[in-house]
Amino acid sequence: MSELWPELIGAVGLVAVLAYAILAGADFGGGVWDLLATGRRADAHRRAIAEAMGPVWEANHVWLIFVIVLLFTCFPGAYAALSVAFFVPFHLILAGVVLRGASFVFRAHGREAVATPSSWGRVFGIASTITPVLLGACLGAISTGNIRVQGGVVSAGSTLAWLRPFPLVTGLLALAVCAYLAAVYLTIETEGEREVQEDFRRRALRVWCIAGALSVAALLLAAVEAPRLWGELTAAPAGTALVFGALLAPASAAAMWRRRYGIARVLAVGQVVVLLAGWALAQWPYIIYPDVSLHGAAAPEATLRAVAFTLPFGLGLLLPSLWLLFTVFKGRNPALPGGTITEPGP
Repeated sequence: MSELWPELIGAVGLVAVLAYAILAGADFGGGVWDLLATGRRADAHRRAIAEAMGPVWEANHVWLIFVIVLLFTCFPGAYAALSVAFFVPFHLILAGVVLRGASFVFRAHGREAVATPSSWGRVFGIASTITPVLLGACLGAISTGNIRVQGGVVSAGSTLAWLRPFPLVTGLLALAVCAYLAAVYLTIETEGEREVQEDFRRRALRVWCIAGALSVAALLLAAVEAPRLWGELTAAPAGTALVFGALLAPASAAAMWRRRYGIARVLAVGQVVVLLAGWALAQWPYIIYPDVSLHGAAAPEATLRAVAFTLPFGLGLLLPSLWLLFTVFKGRNPALPGGTITEPGP
């Protein structure tokens, strides 16, 4: 049973990463569309994005904090290595998250209207664009084998591993996926505003094509720069997940094309979950390939057991709280026009 503790904690961490991807990822994508809002309906686009994010965007970051705490507590060796190898991108990500949140609030409560492209609005959009690229680049870099850790010491060249072509394309793919999720979600959030809804529908279909091209490019680069990852992705079980995700992607686009927005959202979320799960299966048993494994970086069994026993209590408080938050601010009320509880913004 002792050998299962790292895998159990690792599985919980993966679920948290998935939650962060499908919730906070859409928030990042909303910032992208805010930055790119143009035309005579730009004000309506920005207002829709602000209302859709409302107060829930702050809660979505709880999953990132959860992953960091879990990694620090249960896999300290991996945490230390990642902190050194990704010293620069991690600090840029931190700055991006802070600036994004601060600018979103300052813009909404400043003198200018939410829809006005103020300086704070541009900071919000730029931070929302750069941050997912960096997160995706870090995710891609740990699979390449270019981060070497010997005796707990990270080699000097490892600090530039995230700047190679495969990680950077993975980062761009992460950005495109975030933008697609946001556009899909916003087609539902703008129900009753036909023209705005159609704008986000068209944007979803366009960015879907971009994400598809980036997916192909990432796979081709993986064959060269991350051969082990490529080998795992072309075999079961990771390959099965990849195929399933590849089937969900066009199904989601087809639903969006036919204006089946609810179905498109479910398929888009399923696509992200399946593809990330496939990557995790291909990466297993390594946290950082090839020197830091899940078991090798694990904390003492007593620590893992203590964390495992306390997780149900923490999640027992967190999950109902999040459910209540989303129900109150994102639920539907038949007494209101359109049946939707509208949030005026933060």
